[in-house]
Amino acid sequence: MNEKPQLPALKHFHHVAFRCRDAEETRHFYEDVLGLPLAAGLALSEISGTDTPLRYMHLFFELGDGNFVAFFDAPDTATEEHFKRRSGFNRHIAIETDSPEALAVYEARLRAHGVDCWGPLDHGFVRSLYFYDPNGINLEI
Repeated sequence: MNEKPQLPALKHFHHVAFRCRDAEETRHFYEDVLGLPLAAGLALSEISGTDTPLRYMHLFFELGDGNFVAFFDAPDTATEEHFKRRSGFNRHIAIETDSPEALAVYEARLRAHGVDCWGPLDHGFVRSLYFYDPNGINLEI
């Protein structure tokens, strides 16, 4: 019998990455509003691993567990279609917090910054607060 080798476990996401409309606007939202520190900002002039020229910035915002939400700001190739709001069925980021009280803190903070939210909704096994970032990405806490 031909046995397949055992694959090492894939443990967790290091980061998820999306396109952003504007690096500073995105930094403000994730760092100043959501409180995620900017861990790295790389200014690059070619597509990684190639010699293809492209001017862009790659931003990494750190979550409390050491994982990251990352963004590419590539103004020379961005179109408005990239930032169209889409249903959470198509794309969303769900970020965990510790308690219903912590969720209420984020709801108040988002609303104080003028961010439209809906919820918290009780799904039976989780309570969720939904909103959009400046790039049209649906977020859930």
